[in-house]
Amino acid sequence: MKGRRVADMSEKKKFLLRLDERLFAALEKWAADDLRSVNAEIEFLLASAAKKAGRMKGGDPG
Repeated sequence: MKGRRVADMSEKKKFLLRLDERLFAALEKWAADDLRSVNAEIEFLLASAAKKAGRMKGGDPG
């Protein structure tokens, strides 16, 4: 299981994201309310928006 988690994490694209401090604070609160990390919350929100817009088909993006 531990080896699989490392492999899963390495498959995700890494990039730097600059955010306004107020937006980050709002995302931080939202993530805490949903019991997610800020990174997981951003990924969830982007995946939901992409699916809603018809830009991504199927289930879980990860």
